[in-house]
Amino acid sequence: MNDQNKNLILATALSFLVILGWFVLFPPPETDPNATPEPVTNEAPADADADQGVTPLTPAGETPDAVPATGTPSTDAPATGAPATGTDSADAAAEDDVPRVKIDTPRLDGTISLRGGRLDDLKLKQYHVSLDPASKEVTLLRPNGVNDPYYALYGWAAVSGVDRNAVPGPETIWQAPEGATLTADTPVTLTWENGNGLTFKRKISVDDNFMFTVTQSVENASGDEVTLRPYGLIRRITKPDNLKKFFILHEGLVRMSDGTLQEEDYDGIADFDANDREGGVPADRAEVQENGWVGFTDHYWMTILVPEPGQAFRSTAKYYPQQDIYQTEAVLPATQVAAGESASVSTMFFAGAKEWSTIRDYQQSGIQGFLDAIDWGWFFFLTKPIFAVLHWLNGFIGNMGWSIIALTIMIKAVLFPLAYKSYVSMAKMKELQPQMEKIKERAGDDRQLLQQEMMSLYKKEKVNPASGCLPILLQIPIFFSLYKVIFVTLELRHAPWIGWIRDLSAPDPSSILNLFGLLPYAPPDPNSFLAILSLGVLPILLGISMWLQQKLNPAPQDATQAMIFAWMPWVFMFMLGSFASGLVLYWITNNTITFTQQYIIMRSQGYKPDVFGNIKRSFGRKKPARDTK
Repeated sequence: MNDQNKNLILATALSFLVILGWFVLFPPPETDPNATPEPVTNEAPADADADQGVTPLTPAGETPDAVPATGTPSTDAPATGAPATGTDSADAAAEDDVPRVKIDTPRLDGTISLRGGRLDDLKLKQYHVSLDPASKEVTLLRPNGVNDPYYALYGWAAVSGVDRNAVPGPETIWQAPEGATLTADTPVTLTWENGNGLTFKRKISVDDNFMFTVTQSVENASGDEVTLRPYGLIRRITKPDNLKKFFILHEGLVRMSDGTLQEEDYDGIADFDANDREGGVPADRAEVQENGWVGFTDHYWMTILVPEPGQAFRSTAKYYPQQDIYQTEAVLPATQVAAGESASVSTMFFAGAKEWSTIRDYQQSGIQGFLDAIDWGWFFFLTKPIFAVLHWLNGFIGNMGWSIIALTIMIKAVLFPLAYKSYVSMAKMKELQPQMEKIKERAGDDRQLLQQEMMSLYKKEKVNPASGCLPILLQIPIFFSLYKVIFVTLELRHAPWIGWIRDLSAPDPSSILNLFGLLPYAPPDPNSFLAILSLGVLPILLGISMWLQQKLNPAPQDATQAMIFAWMPWVFMFMLGSFASGLVLYWITNNTITFTQQYIIMRSQGYKPDVFGNIKRSFGRKKPARDTK
């Protein structure tokens, strides 16, 4: 490999270091943890009655664009603070003493508030805050009155023939059957009568996983025709304070509109253009004709409103700056209910873990593009198949660590033809080294003559000096894709490998500072300055594997290049020490296979790499480099 190839590799590696260093030194700005939302009072989506050709009926003093809400957030409790996984079960009843309906399925537990009929208390039974199985369950939805309120609400917006006060609102107390419990086998029906002939019912059911189905119905015995518009909304009061804020992960709005995927982080939602009506707020709408969904996504969890496939609806995302409220809405077309008639509409609501197989099953059952709710990134054409193969391997092996190793072997097998050509070219370049040195002596300072004679030599010997860089360049998107898969997908969370590696999505917990547990000292806190020195076993093995790979070739003649190449393995070792164990495991396996392939192929071409000689010379024994054949 000539100096140009080495410069290209060096530039690529340094660019990678600069990108990672930028996000370490200059992370996105923090939000104000002391911001408290102001109370809001109205309920129905502001645009629920738009485009219907009727004049909306509003209470005195209200405009159609008054801030929608599903209740008045308590100002007694802070709006931010505890992370999403730190809410106690007892906190669900902190809002008031209104009765609640229990939720109890194989994978979910929580309650439904009869005040407004809100889905506002939900925990994931099979996921815990930490590796300790006795730790708290992950809490997804939280009611008003606790940290970070986050909930879903369904309802009807009055369009014509009925006053807004005659439809169920945020303070409406629904009736539920005595002792009712929502399970996968027993749905629950809530009922409310407005006293003027309209009876509203809300049937809530849930499957064995994370999908709720909410069927809203209205019976009209008022004697007059009424027009109502059904809706569902998801509300987050304040931006979550446990955001990862890492460029490789999307958190915030995610929605599909007739095949078009849109992702916006919380700052992007706040930057939406305000509509031009009085009382308007930053909002972004999409008129979905047939298939779509809208909601919020976190690192491992999400909440999504899913109208029935084939159902047209208005998909809206909003931000209320005065109250610091983020809201997504699915507003369905207006429904006319004649006197003596009834009408109903169903909408699904996903609230749970972003499990690839579970979401895939929902997509196969008719929810278009649902797998895209997982953040596959720019290299989705690589991340999707890489994870599919990883998931398939794990089904056979039963261990994600060994599955990563098997996946690495498969990737190297696919790239082997290119690697073979590369290493053969490198071996031939070694054979041409004496001739290249003579050309350099003959050309002297004449760069043009040097280039001409070099190219003539390459053409005569049928050697492509750039072929050695192609496998390395191909490794860059594959590396980032696997990094994306390991960092984003839920299946790596709390997945063990061997011994001390109990979570492949987390850094190696061992530390050289306490001799990997032999000394009775705890390793430094991951957030402390000393954490960068607290190298685990896997990062050290990574540095060694990169170092050995370098020793297949003598050090560059240029002193500056030699110094940079000598330091590079150890810089990467420290830099990747805080990366996920699964990613470091991939890189170690990749380096080991690359070393083996390169050594064997170069030997087969008559060139014997002097690995031990190069190691000795790197420690100061200045024997001249020799190439044995």
